[in-house]
Amino acid sequence: MKLKYILFLLLTIGLSSCYTRYSSNLLQERKNLPQYQKNVYEEYKLRVNDELVMRVITEDEGLKVIFSSSGNGDNAFSYRVYDDGTVDFPFLPKMYLAGKTLEEAENILREHFLDFANDVRIKLALKTNTFCVIGDAGRGYFPIYKERLTIYQALALSGGINESAVLSKVKIIRTSDTGTVIKSFDIRSKSIIDSEFYYIQPNDIIYCDLSKKKFWASGSYAEFTGFITTSVTFLLTVWNMIEK
Repeated sequence: MKLKYILFLLLTIGLSSCYTRYSSNLLQERKNLPQYQKNVYEEYKLRVNDELVMRVITEDEGLKVIFSSSGNGDNAFSYRVYDDGTVDFPFLPKMYLAGKTLEEAENILREHFLDFANDVRIKLALKTNTFCVIGDAGRGYFPIYKERLTIYQALALSGGINESAVLSKVKIIRTSDTGTVIKSFDIRSKSIIDSEFYYIQPNDIIYCDLSKKKFWASGSYAEFTGFITTSVTFLLTVWNMIEK
C-alpha cells in the first residue's frame, strides 16, 4: 500500500509541474483568461529628463553650421527636458515642450526658425528611446527602433520569455506625468492586442516573474515521462531489496 501512495505522489507532482500549452502559449482565446479592452493608440509625449536630438534641414549653410549636432548616433549632442518642462536650445528662447508629441515640438521649433530662413524643417528624435527587460526573460536595454513597437517585438528583441516565466503576471513599469505606474497583465490572452499593454513606450521596464515550480517543472512530455519512469524504476528496486 505504501508503494501505491508513493507512486500516486510522484504522479501528482509530475502532472502539476509539467509546462502545458495553457501555461506557456501566447495568443490564446480561452474564456477563462482576462479579456482586455481595445485602447486608442496615443503618440508618446515628452516628459522631464527626456533627451532630444535636433536636426535642422535648410539650404542656409550658416544655419546648418550653427545648429548642427556634434557627432552622430549615440555621440550626437542632446537637449534635456528640464524639471520645469522647458528645453534650452542655442540662440533660441526656452520653450515649454513637456507634454508635447515630437511632431508638435517640431512645429513649435519651426515657428522660431522662420525668423532665420523660410525653408527650414526641423526633425527631432529621442536619444532616450529605449526600454529595459528584467526577470525571467532576456535581460538588458534595447532600442525602440520604430513607432508602435509591440510587447511581442520587444520581448523578441531581448531573446524571448523563458518557459519558466509566469506569463499570467507580466508587468510594465512606466513613468507617467503623475509618477511611476505598474501595469500587470496576462500576456497569454489574445485580447492584449491593441490594448493599453500592447505598445512599448520609451523608458518602459518589462518584468517577467519566475515561476515557483521551476525546480520541478519539465518542459516537454518526453521529460515528464522520463522523470516518472526513472522514479518508478528506482522505487521498485528499493522495494524489492527491502522485501528480500
